[in-house]
Amino acid sequence: MGNELTNPMCHKFISLLNVRIAIALVSVLISSTAMGDGVKVIYPAYETATDTRFDDVIEILRDALEITVPEFGPYELVPSNARMNEARYMVELENEGKPSSISPVNVAWSSTSINKEKILLPIRIPLRKGILGYRIALISKDKQALIDQVKTVADLRRLSIGQGLGWGDVQVYEANGLNVKTSQYDKLFAMTALGRFDIFPRGISEVFSEYALRSKDNPNLAIENSLLLYYPWPYYFFFNKNDTALKQRVETGIRKMMANGSFDVIFRKYNSQAIERADFKHRRIIVLKNNLLPKETPLNDSSLWFDPLAMALRR
Repeated sequence: MGNELTNPMCHKFISLLNVRIAIALVSVLISSTAMGDGVKVIYPAYETATDTRFDDVIEILRDALEITVPEFGPYELVPSNARMNEARYMVELENEGKPSSISPVNVAWSSTSINKEKILLPIRIPLRKGILGYRIALISKDKQALIDQVKTVADLRRLSIGQGLGWGDVQVYEANGLNVKTSQYDKLFAMTALGRFDIFPRGISEVFSEYALRSKDNPNLAIENSLLLYYPWPYYFFFNKNDTALKQRVETGIRKMMANGSFDVIFRKYNSQAIERADFKHRRIIVLKNNLLPKETPLNDSSLWFDPLAMALRR
């Protein structure tokens, strides 16, 4: 037995076996590490500590990643390391992987426009079924009589409109000839209550929760009770132009959610009460044009859009 172990051929065999074992162990380690970490998905951290506007969007994103684990593998979903407004996080998304990126993100959400779709990859599925296009205003209590007189776009042009810095809506309002004043999101509520502008239009899925959160500190704040603004306003997930793999995964996940009904479950969870409170039939509607929309916007696919005149919330 001792002579066999000192045989040169035996040494060669053992050495080759050790090399193969080492390679196998390294492969297992690499595979295990990859499976443990998976793809890291970084979304924009909320602009303020009390901000909850995008809880539904993050839930859609998480579920889309979760439902695609069998095909695409594990994932880690985390917020960016800095708070940022929409204008900032869209720049960070465009600069993903570049030295100029300060707080990297590889997925973001925003209204769409011709320019955005030129520089970023959209998933053309409205995350909230276009519900953000239906706007009810926050106002100062003493502004109601003034707004009761607004019947047309021409009347609307006599008012001032509050909006956040970097919001895409600003361009829509200005293109319709409206007078827009901008400020940081957190400051807009006090400015509205103080009458710094006449109306602060909010999506119907935003206005009631924001009023509940902000009215205690701003007792002169009110929800306007008679007017509804509307413009087509699809809200998409966007990705860096080079990140086709993540875009494909999230889109695959969302389409699976649409097929199994979970996408609609999230829509109802976050929007059904607001839709009821909006009381569409008792509001007069003013329709604004949105010339920012690319020709690829799927406006004719009724399955993607909320229609307040249809039985959209049937259970």
